[in-house]
Amino acid sequence: MEIAQMVLAGKVNKELVSLITRAGGKALGICGLDGGLLSAERRTAGPTLGLGRRHREVRADLLEVALAGGYVPVVATIAGGIGGDPKSYNVNADTAAADIAIALGAEKLPASHDVPGILRDIRDEGTLIKEIGRSELDDCIKGGVLSKGMIPKAKCCASAVDGGVKRAHIIDGRSPHSILVELFSDAGIGTMIS
Repeated sequence: MEIAQMVLAGKVNKELVSLITRAGGKALGICGLDGGLLSAERRTAGPTLGLGRRHREVRADLLEVALAGGYVPVVATIAGGIGGDPKSYNVNADTAAADIAIALGAEKLPASHDVPGILRDIRDEGTLIKEIGRSELDDCIKGGVLSKGMIPKAKCCASAVDGGVKRAHIIDGRSPHSILVELFSDAGIGTMIS
């Protein structure tokens, strides 16, 4: 395992588990290699970014055991190889989250970013699109409304919706309690994709 993977699985994952536990929650740190939770294969087309690989499989049963015990699974997104590939791969966290949401049959996928949501004009937070349909999202991607890091985030949300997740939400991770506001309020925040 590479140093970056060791830091992700050993240090970052455990720090998140510790934060949740200190806040009164029950958390379980899991590496995608544990029990074959995440499996991936090398990309066959398109650009390869760093060690990122295309994610392929999720063993939802492992996560369901943690959830049934009242634990929040904190997943380090390192995947084992498919078909006898002995390598391990870093998997984009948004991609893994979408795949996990699909595998678990989740109703919602909140995706955190450093903007309030999808903006018609990136320079004006007043142009927040509060709700967007799946096909409209494709139009925003193709039409240049989205740029830089928002494109892969939106594509992962689209993938989740395509896979059966009812709604995906792009929310501002800089706002305190943003996930709680999205999950437990009628108004919600950010952009909802359905």
